[in-house]
Amino acid sequence: MIVDPALASEEYCYLTTRGRRTGIPRTIEIWFGLNGDTVYMLSGGRDRSNWVRNIQHDPSVSVRISTRTYSGRARLVKADTDEDALARQRLLVKYSPGEGDLSAWGKTALSVAVDLMNQES
Repeated sequence: MIVDPALASEEYCYLTTRGRRTGIPRTIEIWFGLNGDTVYMLSGGRDRSNWVRNIQHDPSVSVRISTRTYSGRARLVKADTDEDALARQRLLVKYSPGEGDLSAWGKTALSVAVDLMNQES
């Protein structure tokens, strides 16, 4: 599957996970970076964030960028790897100019990847 690279310029994506206790879909608006068919996000709350806990319980998610929705599989990115550096770089380059100094967040947040599988709509 090929994701339109123009979607990388969208300000937010919308990540839908399934509640780990209720099974109810939960959607958040979140900053993202796109690299091919992988969406990267950073969790400032690390593994204490509810959305991260939800993906640890059930990694099947959907991601909406603009008007396109994709199904995907979420995973935590292993710390201090090339992929971790790529995730941080994508988000910091994209958001630092308008949001001020994000360097502390960029160093301490947990990197999360969603490998997109197919377009739903």
